[in-house]
Amino acid sequence: MAASNERYFPHDRLDVYRTAVEFERGSRRILALLPRSSHLAGQLHRAATSIPLNIAEGAGEFSPKDKACFYRIALRSATESAAILDLVGPDLGEDSCDMTALRDVLVSIVAMLTKLVATQATR
Repeated sequence: MAASNERYFPHDRLDVYRTAVEFERGSRRILALLPRSSHLAGQLHRAATSIPLNIAEGAGEFSPKDKACFYRIALRSATESAAILDLVGPDLGEDSCDMTALRDVLVSIVAMLTKLVATQATR
């Protein structure tokens, strides 16, 4: 059996994928503070989950055009997540959720995805 730190899938090698998983896990802290009936809780769950899932799908594509499409979807989900944090932050108390740290993770994700999309456009 292979060592646990080996990379089996194309997305495993991407820093942006690992960062997106980190954001999704961090978003769960926010979700735990929101009422289950909150429409924004559902939106945050879908958007935060969409980021790593679309990165993984894009990494598995062969066509640069298809890769870029999935990375753009992930990018849009990241910016949507940032907007949701803006909307729920004041109600939750920004300090209790460490919103600044989560937004910083999103800034990194957006920068990496923007670069990946641009790279695919030149292929």
